[in-house]
Amino acid sequence: MTLIEVRTEGNYIVIGNQRRKKLTSDGCNEPFKDRFWCPRKKWFMKSACPFINRLECGNYRHMCGSL
Repeated sequence: MTLIEVRTEGNYIVIGNQRRKKLTSDGCNEPFKDRFWCPRKKWFMKSACPFINRLECGNYRHMCGSL
């Protein structure tokens, strides 16, 4: 099994050996093949997150009490 390293470098996101400009300012829902990157979970999700950004995600988690 191969692990893919995901990191951000300024306005770029690096997934494995591919480097491209970020689609969002915070790196949420960055598409890679048929998955979406979640920086909070540091994992690829099957579907895009319904939240616009990490702040909205954090507010929802805080209101639900799932910190």
